[in-house]
Amino acid sequence: MYEYDSRVRLSEVDQHQRMTLNAVLNYFQDCSSFHSEDLGVGIEYLNEHNRMWVLRSWKIVVDRYPYMGEQIKVGTWPYEFGRMTGRRNFRLLDNQGKMAAYADSEWVLMDTERMRPTKIEESLSGAYTLEPGLDMGSEEGKISLPEQMESRDAFEVHEYHLDVNRHVNNGQYVQMAADYLPEETKIHEMRAEYKRSAVLGNQICPLIGKRENTWIVSLNDENGMPYAVIEFK
Repeated sequence: MYEYDSRVRLSEVDQHQRMTLNAVLNYFQDCSSFHSEDLGVGIEYLNEHNRMWVLRSWKIVVDRYPYMGEQIKVGTWPYEFGRMTGRRNFRLLDNQGKMAAYADSEWVLMDTERMRPTKIEESLSGAYTLEPGLDMGSEEGKISLPEQMESRDAFEVHEYHLDVNRHVNNGQYVQMAADYLPEETKIHEMRAEYKRSAVLGNQICPLIGKRENTWIVSLNDENGMPYAVIEFK
C-alpha cells in the first residue's frame, strides 16, 4: 500500500469545520497520482508513451468527516488489472487510526493519439504490486435515473474545471452535482459514473432527481447525452 500523512486544512472544511466530500475525493486522487509518480509511471511516463488513465467510476463511502486540523493518513493500492482496465482502492484514516472513508475506483487506459482504450502492457502494470481489494458490499449495477427529473440552468466549462489533460477534473463533476443538493445534506455514500470528457467551452445541462433517500444528478450536454452521472446517499 502507498500512504502519506497530511493534516486537514481550513480550505478543505465546511462551516462546521468538517472535511467536505470533495476534499476526501481530492485526497484520494492526489494519493493515486503520488503513487504512480513515485513508481516512475506518472504523468511524464504516460505522456512519453501516449497513454492516459481515465476514470470510469467511483464509489466513496464516508463513515466520518475529520475536523479541521486533524491528522490523517491517506492510502491507496491497486487490486486488479484487466486487459485495458485497472481497479484501485483507497482509504483515509483519522487521528485515531480508524478508517473514516474508503473507496473503490475503475480506470481505463487510453491511447491519446487514437483516443481509444488500449492494452495495459506489463511494463506499466508490473510497476505496481497488487493487494487484496476492500469489501465494498454487493455490486449495485449502473446508476439508474428516476422517472421524474428536473432541469437546471446550463453553464459553461471554465479553465478552473480542467485537469492536466485539459478535461473536466473528476472531482469537479462531483462538486458540480453536489451544489444542487439541499443545504445541510449529509452525504454518506457517493457513486459516480463518467461517460465522456467535457472540455473548455462545453455546456453542462444538469438534471436532478430523487429516489427515497438518494439524490441523482446527470450532467449532460446540450443534446441530453451525459458526461457524468452522480448518486448521493
